Amino acid sequence: MKKLFRRYIFFMIALLILAILTFINLELGKKAVGIVGFSFREMVMVIPPIFILLGLLDVWVPRETMVKFMGEKSGLKGILLSFFIGSAAAGPLYGAFPIAGVFMKKGVKFSNVLIFIGAWSTTKIPMFLFEITALGKEFAITRLLINIPSIVFISYILDKLVKPSEKEVLYEKMYSI
Repeated sequence: MKKLFRRYIFFMIALLILAILTFINLELGKKAVGIVGFSFREMVMVIPPIFILLGLLDVWVPRETMVKFMGEKSGLKGILLSFFIGSAAAGPLYGAFPIAGVFMKKGVKFSNVLIFIGAWSTTKIPMFLFEITALGKEFAITRLLINIPSIVFISYILDKLVKPSEKEVLYEKMYSI
């Protein structure tokens, strides 16, 4: 029971704050509950398909294939594949992290995992198309051309800054799931 309480302490604190807020200002409390409900519905719509795709990826794609195409010796091929998968993805950024976990479980190089997350958050194709129509072709292309090398640069800097022992711990956690 104590472990369960510790696990959900932040959730319970947030509920308490929400209750106090609602007691102090009913309208603001209703608005906050509405936002929480909307976010919860959005997550319920996004997370199940992502986990279905993760299950399929885990079963259908052998570890050796992932290591070959995105592992330590994948080179440019791994970078491009990480960008393609991240850019073609749909959904909010929190959907990228379970996929990144499966990538780590399958032996994908750490910098390629970071590139995938960076691409998911910054270079999505639907977002690019929206930017072309809303902000103009020049802006969208310029932003994309700045973001792509920046993602690679940041990923490689982080890859070098994270100690091998820390990476090993991260990968071991993914293997145990």
